[in-house]
Amino acid sequence: MIQKSLVLMKPDAVKRGIVGEILHRFERSGLKMVGAKLVHADQALAGKHYPNSDEWKMKVGQRTIDDCEKYGIDLMENMGTTDPVRVGEIVKQWNVDFLTSGPVLAVVFEGVNAVERVRALVGETVPVKAMPGTIRGDFSLDSAIAANRRKRTIFNLIHASGSEEEAEIEIKLWFKENELFSYRRVHEDLYMY
Repeated sequence: MIQKSLVLMKPDAVKRGIVGEILHRFERSGLKMVGAKLVHADQALAGKHYPNSDEWKMKVGQRTIDDCEKYGIDLMENMGTTDPVRVGEIVKQWNVDFLTSGPVLAVVFEGVNAVERVRALVGETVPVKAMPGTIRGDFSLDSAIAANRRKRTIFNLIHASGSEEEAEIEIKLWFKENELFSYRRVHEDLYMY
């Protein structure tokens, strides 16, 4: 099943000068780059990128609450609230602030099961949980505890679409139709039986 997936190399990847290595890993895996551009996102674009549903905020907020409990961080002192939805709103703003803090390389990859393959290459969202050999496992330096203590998002190098539906929405947000290209790579002929 041929799919497209959005990858954002966040400001930490761009500022560290490792986007070439990251692109190489995706291309080496057989994924085809069909759109790419360097973007300095504004608050409006970054705000639309992250979901605004209470369900998403609850999930993100609860994960942050769990991290605070796990690492002995006083939730009320650190976040000013114990409400998971409100904590999720704060984390969303941290994400938006970081995404707008510098250039982002937005890339659309296409390939067989592209969404799942990209996620496997990227690794777990929280870098300390990412396996060696994944992009985050090899290059991410941050942790949930460091981020929470500094009242900021986790610097994890990359955003990767979580589902085919999410990819469709995100690609339309970051790219115009005429910014995506269709072409054949040499190895594609090998798989056309």
